[in-house]
Amino acid sequence: MIDISPDYVIGKENKPKAVLLNFSDWQKVISALEELDDIKAYDQAKAMPQESIPFDQAIREIQAEYDS
Repeated sequence: MIDISPDYVIGKENKPKAVLLNFSDWQKVISALEELDDIKAYDQAKAMPQESIPFDQAIREIQAEYDS
């Protein structure tokens, strides 16, 4: 869990309407969300049945795509 200190904007009927974060806390939230996206992408990739290839071969294929 990330450690942040939000402030709340209270609207009508004393119900929370918005959240205010200082910039460093906002960066922590964005970083955590990006990490979760990476984990989700990894999990999706692992769930797909694919043939494995050696790392060196993958690099050559990627470079060949950029060179053409």
